[in-house]
Amino acid sequence: MSKTFWTILVVIVVVFGGILLFKQDKAAAPTGGGNSQPTKHIKGSGTTGVVLVEYGDFECPFCAQYYPLVEQVAEKYKDQITFQFRHLPILEAHRNAFAAARAAEAASDQGKFWEMYNLLFQNQETWSKGNNPKKQFEQYAAQLGLNVEKFKTDSASSTVNDRINADLNEFKKTGLQKSTPTFILDGKKIEARSLEEFSKLIDEAIAKKQKAQ
Repeated sequence: MSKTFWTILVVIVVVFGGILLFKQDKAAAPTGGGNSQPTKHIKGSGTTGVVLVEYGDFECPFCAQYYPLVEQVAEKYKDQITFQFRHLPILEAHRNAFAAARAAEAASDQGKFWEMYNLLFQNQETWSKGNNPKKQFEQYAAQLGLNVEKFKTDSASSTVNDRINADLNEFKKTGLQKSTPTFILDGKKIEARSLEEFSKLIDEAIAKKQKAQ
C-alpha cells in the first residue's frame, strides 16, 4: 500500500481518537454553574464558632491518607468546632473524581452523605482503578440501604452538578492554588500532618475566638 494511504489512515485514527477523548472528558467534567449555594456537609456542634473546612477529592490518594486523621480531629473537637467537607475534584489528575462527588451528593439527597463519604475513601483503591465506577457506586448505595434508582437519577442530575460546581467556585474565591486536600481554619489555610499539629492550630483558633468575645 502507498505511503499516502498510511498517512491518511493515521490522520483518521488520530482525529477519531481525539473526538472520543473529547467526548469522554466532556462527559466527566462539570457542566453549568446554576445558582446553587456551596454544600453544607458538617460535623460537630461548633460551640466555639471555629470552623475547619476541607476541600477534598475522593480519588486523591493524599485525601485518603488524611481521611483517618481527619476523622480523629472531627471526633476530638466534635463538641467545640464545626468540620465541613467541600468538593474539589481535580479532573486533570483523577478521571473518576467528579463521578465520586456526584455519588456522594446523590447519597446526601437520601440523608447518607457521610456514610457514602466513608465508603468512597475506605474503598478508593477499588473503585478508582476502573474506567467506569458507577456500578460500584450503585453497589455502595444498595449497601447503605438507599433507593438505588433514585440514586442513579440524582447522581446524573444537573442539580447535583451545580452543587459541586458551587464548591469549586467557592474555592476559586480563596485565591489558593488548586490542590487536595486543602484545609482552611477560620478562613486561613493551614498545614498539619498529625493530630498534634491539627490540635495546636485548632486550640489557638479557639483561644483567639474566646479572647475576642
